[in-house]
Amino acid sequence: MKVKNYQELIAWQKAMDLVEEIYKDSKSFPREELYGLTSQIRRAAVSIPSNIAEGQGRRTTPDFLRHLSIAYGSLREVETQILIAGRLGYVAATTVERVMRGTGEVGRLLNGLMSSLTR
Repeated sequence: MKVKNYQELIAWQKAMDLVEEIYKDSKSFPREELYGLTSQIRRAAVSIPSNIAEGQGRRTTPDFLRHLSIAYGSLREVETQILIAGRLGYVAATTVERVMRGTGEVGRLLNGLMSSLTR
């Protein structure tokens, strides 16, 4: 698989959409969470497309795979943090479900990308 630019990757595009969602959804978190959960979930979300881009820019398959693995870990962080936000009542259950659908899609795309690189 030859990609000239990380922006061509659907996984990166969907991860960018997820970042936007997380920023919008975390605006409703309590002010006292600004340096806690709000910051944490935003950083984790930003890490996903950032690691996809950095890995693709490294130009070696092992480096790309390593960064995709890091992106996948950050994706799981976002899932955990949105579940926490839901349990604490910071977001509605419908928001949690929507975000989890988005993370599921990004996760499938990352898994597919990793699989295609190991063939």
